[in-house]
Amino acid sequence: MNRAAAPPFTPFLASLVAAFAMTALPAGAALKKLRTAPEPDAKDVDTITRVQIFLDESLFGPGKIDGGIGQFTRSAVAHYNYVFNLQPDNWFQVIQNATKSVKEPYANYEVTDSDMSFVADVPAEPEEQAKLKSLSYRSIAEMIAERFHTDEKFLGKINPGTNWSAVKAGSSVKVPNVAPFRIEDVPKHRQFKPDERLSKRLVIVDTKQRLAAVWEGEKLIAMFPITPGQEKFIHRGEWTINIMMTTPEFRWDSQMLHEGKRSDVYYQLPPGPNSPIGIFWAGINKSGIGLHGTNSPHTIGRSESAGCIRFANWDAIRLSDLVRPGASVEMR
Repeated sequence: MNRAAAPPFTPFLASLVAAFAMTALPAGAALKKLRTAPEPDAKDVDTITRVQIFLDESLFGPGKIDGGIGQFTRSAVAHYNYVFNLQPDNWFQVIQNATKSVKEPYANYEVTDSDMSFVADVPAEPEEQAKLKSLSYRSIAEMIAERFHTDEKFLGKINPGTNWSAVKAGSSVKVPNVAPFRIEDVPKHRQFKPDERLSKRLVIVDTKQRLAAVWEGEKLIAMFPITPGQEKFIHRGEWTINIMMTTPEFRWDSQMLHEGKRSDVYYQLPPGPNSPIGIFWAGINKSGIGLHGTNSPHTIGRSESAGCIRFANWDAIRLSDLVRPGASVEMR
């Protein structure tokens, strides 16, 4: 892309207040600025859940939907407000829009036979995983949690008394009322071609704030929480996406993971939601480095990889709708 057209700054939370002060507001924005609201009380779990669902479906990822206000929910609100020229810590508009858009924060979900087919025993050792055809979910709770962009802890909170080991096809459970991540709709081994528009976009990865933002020129399109690699393995600079594919296999190499160098001792792991790289891979023009999914969405935000950028699977799969090979990646 034309580097001169790249945004002059990325509105990550630490710089949003200063950036806003230097931004010229359009006509009418000053009136909006007067309508303010603080973040909800931590006890107002339903309102927070509504806001998280609204932000998630607006492509401003709050991380896992859990009815709590943490770093990523605050960052999502700030980025959403940036697009509409609002103060980064003003919750008025996002609460209003969430209330209108998300009538009910929860829904009842009936477990299906198809859901159960994605659950299996998955050993922890890579040498045993390499013998499998797929790295499935280890439990129905894990499967449902990822489907509805949450974690097993929050599922337990909104389903008190549920014996998850007894949940089977036909069981009904309460879930966040978000558009589900449907593992069964992820195409197998699909590779993506360049696109006239999407290949010109830019992904800015901020390894300090642990966020990735998708830009089209100076327009912010989306923002998602990420886990960067360990500091010693981060490859800062400007890169290009070379390949994008769904359900990738993974070359598990202990030396590569711990030292950043390939060895001759490795295991070829099959695809699946419990693959270390999840269900999506976007490789950049740096061998072995890419943007990808994860088998541990609840750990997004922690440094655990060897240089790659991890997204929750429900966010990773959205990258294929936002960028294509040829798109720029800037690691900061």
